Amino acid sequence: MAASGLRHRDDGSDDNSDDETTPFGNEIYGGSQRTVQETKGWDVFRDPPIKQDSGSMASQKCLEFTVKICKVLAYILTFIIVLAGGVIAKGTLLFMTSQLKKDKQIQYCNKQLGRDKQFIATIPPQERVAWMWCIFFAFLVPEIGALIRSIRICFFKSWKKPAFSHFLLVFIIETLQTIGLAILFYVVLPDLDVVKGAMLTNCMCFFPAVLRLLSRSQKESKRFVKMIVDLVAIAAQITGFIVWPLLEGKPSLWLIPVASVLISLGWWENYVSKFSPWGFMKILNRVKEELNYTRYFIYIFVSIWKMIAFLCSILLILQIQGEDVGEFFTLFESGFGEHSIEVEEIRTASGGSVAPDLADITKTGDKVEVIALYNTAVYVLLIQILAAYLCYIFGKFACKILIQGFSYAFPVNLTIPVTISFLIAACGIRNGDPCYFHDTIPDYLFFESPGVYNLNAFISKEMSWMWLLWLLSQTWITLHIWTPKCERLASTEKLFVIPMYSSLLIDQSLGLNRRCDDQTDVKTEDLAEIEKEKGDEYYETISVQTDGSNSTPKTVKSSDHITRIYACATMWHETKEEMIEFLKSIFRLDEDQCARRIAQKYLRVVDPDYYEFETHIFLDDGFEVSDHSKDDFQVNMFVKRLVGTIDEAASEVHQTHIRIRPPKKFPAPYGGRLEWILPGKTKMICHLKDNSKIRHRKRWSQVMYMYYLLGHRLMELPISVDRKEVMAENTFLLTLDGDIDFRPHAVQLLIDLMKKNKNLGAACGRIHPIGSGPMVWYQMFEYAIGHWLQKATEHMIGCVLCSPGCFSLFRAKALMDDNVMRKYTTKSDEARHYVQYDQGEDRWLCTLILQRGYRVEYSAASDAYTHCPEGFNEFYNQRRRWVPSTMANIFDLLMDYKRTVKINDNISMPYISYLIMLMGGTVLGPGTIFLMLVGAFVAAFKIDNWTSFYYNIIPIILFMVICFTCKSSIQLFVAQILSTGYAMIMMAVIVGTALQLGEDGIGSPSAIFLIALTGSFLIAACLHPQEFWCIVPGIIYLLSIPSMYLLLILYSIINLNNVTWGTREVPVKKTKRQIEEEAKAVEEAKNQSKNKTLLSFLGGQNSDEKGSFEFSFAGLFKCMFCTYPEGGEERAQLMYITDSLDQMKKKMDVFERVIEPSAPSSNRRRSTLGGAGLHQLGAVSEDGEDNDDESNSETLSTMPKEERDNMCNPYWIDDPDLGKGETDYLLDAEIQFWTDLLAQYLYPIDENKEEKLRIAQDLKDLRDRSVFGFFMLNALFVLIVFLLQLNKDLLHIKWPFGIKTNITYDESSQEVHISKEYLQLEPIGLVFVVFFALILVIQFTAMLFHRFGTLSHILASTELNWYCSKKAEDLSQDAILDKNAVAIVKDWQKLHGIDDDYENDSGSGPDRVGRRQTVHNLEKARQKKRQIGTLDVAFKKRFFSSNANGGPGTPILNRKLTMRRETIKALETRRNSLMAEKRKSHMQTLGASNEYGISGINNNGGIPVRNTRISNAGISVKDVFQDPNGQVGRGYEPALGDDDSGSLRLQPRPSQVTFQPRY
Repeated sequence: MAASGLRHRDDGSDDNSDDETTPFGNEIYGGSQRTVQETKGWDVFRDPPIKQDSGSMASQKCLEFTVKICKVLAYILTFIIVLAGGVIAKGTLLFMTSQLKKDKQIQYCNKQLGRDKQFIATIPPQERVAWMWCIFFAFLVPEIGALIRSIRICFFKSWKKPAFSHFLLVFIIETLQTIGLAILFYVVLPDLDVVKGAMLTNCMCFFPAVLRLLSRSQKESKRFVKMIVDLVAIAAQITGFIVWPLLEGKPSLWLIPVASVLISLGWWENYVSKFSPWGFMKILNRVKEELNYTRYFIYIFVSIWKMIAFLCSILLILQIQGEDVGEFFTLFESGFGEHSIEVEEIRTASGGSVAPDLADITKTGDKVEVIALYNTAVYVLLIQILAAYLCYIFGKFACKILIQGFSYAFPVNLTIPVTISFLIAACGIRNGDPCYFHDTIPDYLFFESPGVYNLNAFISKEMSWMWLLWLLSQTWITLHIWTPKCERLASTEKLFVIPMYSSLLIDQSLGLNRRCDDQTDVKTEDLAEIEKEKGDEYYETISVQTDGSNSTPKTVKSSDHITRIYACATMWHETKEEMIEFLKSIFRLDEDQCARRIAQKYLRVVDPDYYEFETHIFLDDGFEVSDHSKDDFQVNMFVKRLVGTIDEAASEVHQTHIRIRPPKKFPAPYGGRLEWILPGKTKMICHLKDNSKIRHRKRWSQVMYMYYLLGHRLMELPISVDRKEVMAENTFLLTLDGDIDFRPHAVQLLIDLMKKNKNLGAACGRIHPIGSGPMVWYQMFEYAIGHWLQKATEHMIGCVLCSPGCFSLFRAKALMDDNVMRKYTTKSDEARHYVQYDQGEDRWLCTLILQRGYRVEYSAASDAYTHCPEGFNEFYNQRRRWVPSTMANIFDLLMDYKRTVKINDNISMPYISYLIMLMGGTVLGPGTIFLMLVGAFVAAFKIDNWTSFYYNIIPIILFMVICFTCKSSIQLFVAQILSTGYAMIMMAVIVGTALQLGEDGIGSPSAIFLIALTGSFLIAACLHPQEFWCIVPGIIYLLSIPSMYLLLILYSIINLNNVTWGTREVPVKKTKRQIEEEAKAVEEAKNQSKNKTLLSFLGGQNSDEKGSFEFSFAGLFKCMFCTYPEGGEERAQLMYITDSLDQMKKKMDVFERVIEPSAPSSNRRRSTLGGAGLHQLGAVSEDGEDNDDESNSETLSTMPKEERDNMCNPYWIDDPDLGKGETDYLLDAEIQFWTDLLAQYLYPIDENKEEKLRIAQDLKDLRDRSVFGFFMLNALFVLIVFLLQLNKDLLHIKWPFGIKTNITYDESSQEVHISKEYLQLEPIGLVFVVFFALILVIQFTAMLFHRFGTLSHILASTELNWYCSKKAEDLSQDAILDKNAVAIVKDWQKLHGIDDDYENDSGSGPDRVGRRQTVHNLEKARQKKRQIGTLDVAFKKRFFSSNANGGPGTPILNRKLTMRRETIKALETRRNSLMAEKRKSHMQTLGASNEYGISGINNNGGIPVRNTRISNAGISVKDVFQDPNGQVGRGYEPALGDDDSGSLRLQPRPSQVTFQPRY
């Protein structure tokens, strides 16, 4: 009971939350402290940490600048392509409609017929039919694309059958839009000139405008004004229906309103809102939401029907116009084939050269037949299709990389004005000179030109001013495309309603089909509402949500959508350098998260990339037997190394000496826990695993953090199921190794992928191996090729098979799904389990995720750096684990492929086929490499096939025998020797092959394959410029092919029964259990050896005896005569002395405790005292003669016996190497969780000898079966191919390239003989070409597509923060802060420079060193001051000292930070607003609600308690004053010799001191 009372954790501590009762100007310390020491005058010289940029922090300024230049080019290029594509697509369509007018006549160029004459050309029916078909084909292309996309998604992914009413609604609307398009392009536009036709296309927004008006919510801001503008836009659209019919007087033009309304119906879905007050609109919105799941199924049928409906509409129009419908088909061939154009001479009344009015001409009767350029229609059609497609693709690209405003919305709205400008110019030039386009466009084809007017007449008579109203109304109706709210790299379904475009109206399609985002932005005025939801977490909850496809339950709060990242690292035997790299990465994440939190809290900005962050380290085998007793345990050297390197890592990151507060220590059922508060106020928790209490190895550490974070801390929250669902979807586990090095940006890129696709279960980044030596160089190339080609291919055509645990992001919801977390806890009890489950746990976890239908992706832009094996033996042992586990997991996936394909939308049969090819290549890899060596020996050394075969088979068989019979060390030694030999042979083979290629020529199969292979690698390297130098170690990779693809595979398969880890093996102390087992084994061995002696066999006793006469011969035997028992007097005396000393020591301890009862003792220990008279001297016996058992027991009963409870005062908790941090205790609920988890899944596995022997035998059996199958497959493969090779003269393929022509002259017969010599594609070469070349082509193609996706990701994540160069009026103050708030906070929260500790190495010039103020800096550093150690305090100091008028401020504002005065003014405005708001609330706290916004819940089992005023430590104010000697202030950690009376820094107010309860 007492123990449970001690188990209290102070969750209310201000270690990770600011105290709102503290004035903003006051400086609070909350987690770390800059080093403060009393400095002697003679010892003021400094050794500040040197900034070393390596790994992830290597200087990337050149790369960053290049990326920004690329984004600028992307802005410009995308703008140009979208605008040009829209203009060309629109212009070519108007060109097509200009040829549809029946019996159209056009002035013909007289250049070839007579300069002094004028001619007109009449368009024949064949030509007209060809252009009608061109418009039909242009309509067809996007519909075919929609059909293919729909079939692909329904076939390879999931689909849902729609309700019949929904299908019927879509069917009718799409049919009506198709009919409207046919009327517009086959009836209306042919009767209008192209300028009027282009203007008319701005009148296709009537129905969306009406729906937009009806969708205005009553709660919408400025609703009345917007509705007025909506009505004006509708009126403007209506005017377009009547202007041209009234002006032109053509009956066919009265179909304009019909066509416009029908066409506008097609975009209804985008303008239906759930916030509409009208009931039928809400019904339509429900249909719209349902279509998100059924669209592709519907469009399989609708796309086909639209093609048929469009064709039927054309035929019906021809029928109504009284034309022969049959000619539409009969004239198809002649229209696209040879036909002639009739050209006739004319005379005009005016006789001028200006283009005449065709009504005033007189035909002379002279006619000329001109051959038509019948391919023109095809060329124009292809140009239109390509232009429309490029416009759509690059428009979508602009939306994905967040450059939509300039590169999408702007060119879409400019399309019609630019088109009209070009059309007016082109028509004017053509009217003035019919021969101007003679060499470009056939003289009988041109646009339907408007009449000749000057500018005033064009504006007034042609009513062109009305077009401006139509254009403005379309801009208003499509205003949403200027303010996108989608996330980076949003999917096509999130960007567009219908995931295809309309090529006939490309600009209207891009504007009206771009989704209107239902979700509104979180604005500054909304922050108070968020604050109420989240309670004491303030503005950390702000996040922009863009996925509005699913309705959110009312119980879900905004705070539940926040991205939560748990960094979970597994450690085991890392070196100091590796730990430092890992810790630096964590400190960088801590700094980044702190900046985002402060930006939202103090600058009141919305950060879409905000996340909450916490670090958990799981350290395997963290305890060892203590030095003084085998019954006690202490932390081992790796725990001490971790604790000792934290300050060094923090100092390197923050560029100043910093000391993190010692960790808080928690006893735990699984061992122990250390908890730090980092400078950014995020937590870092290290879980120390005791192998005697919990299972060790990486997989079980992963089970620990999955069940702890997702099971205990998420699923046991007392909140609604809907909230848990949302939180699980937005919670991510960042799995790390203890040596990983990365930047926050790499994590953000993975988060982007997760936000983009809710079905994404895991994502991994690009892993870079670091280290030194040839093995590291080899792995640099291997990792590069593996990521460039293999992982990119898996990402593009299916799913990534392995997301490595060293740096990956997993979605909590995916891990919590059925058959994932629970199955991952499966204990290995079969031989194959040890191979699949324990040897490659990361791959198995990804296999489980894939089999549950989730996707796994790869981001090449997310870089992480990890230490790789530097020695040959360690590398081979690592791959010994990886190779079998990889094959086992792929085999598992293939065996269950039908169910996986059915449940996983991203895994298809083609991808399964690709995996089968990879699996076959892996299994047959040794045989293939063996055949390659045989062929290479023949080519290089000019020997026959059999000799080459013998030379290669002997070392292979020898190596296999050694692997079966010898220890691992000998196997590796032989492998090293063979690898060295093979490397030399490969060099000779390379030289021989080069010579052979010189003879055969560049067209030989070997040359082509080698060029293709090398070229693909070089292109891949060029497409990865940052990693280009990884291609250099390719020569080592080439020399190592026999070792890595032959010897390594054999070593891995034959050692399949070896399931040890093999890497990071270092000598450690033996555990208590091991010591006891070894002692027991030694005792048993001694007894067995005694029993095996001849004397014991004859029945004699083998006791400790001596003889009167003894002699021995070289220790071989010993003879004793007249034996007698050996005397024990000396031993008895020693025992007596030892007992006496022990008793004296115990009595002295008792006297010390009686004399000095107030002597300090650890409050972590409990003492049980026997007897009531402990404090009375008379109760202590001083009789030293009392040696019997009774007196001993009495003496011991009166002495304090120190007891240790592993959950209260374990021995390790007093270790001075862990620092003087306080001790705390886990909550009862968490202790119960760990106890249950250990009992259920993580209890240590007792090594049952019989079970161990059974598993060992099963592993050997599995090894034998695998080796036999592996050997037989490769043997058969080698045998078949080698026998074919022996008969290559009969079985070969003549290679069509590199043919040699031999010409000989026979003098006797005087004949010339010409013969051709073909190169032969031999069986071995055929195997390479068919197998590896096919895989190479697939991987290279996929790599190109993936590179484009990666470039998009990089550009989307790059911000052009060159705002300092803009004028002040270009950006408002709020816009400046909103865009650059996080960058500003990162500058202002830096610890470096906060106390004038600047680097004095800046500046340039020849006297830079001479101008250093060395002595001044040393004297300034000597001055006593309390330095700030938390980032938020550093920010607040600068924030409240900033002055835009150049007044006194902090040094960094005056010396380091270059910021415009307008920016600082904006910060001052935001600061004043914040101060006013706090004064208005009387500086009150936000309440005591917990992390999840649940009030009335405490840590006592969830029992509601009355809200009372409590201090920051979680104890009442009354308790603070009950025992003034028992409370320790924790405002900061005092340094020795400090005199705070003269310090102006961190003066803690009495009301704000937090206290530590005394137990």
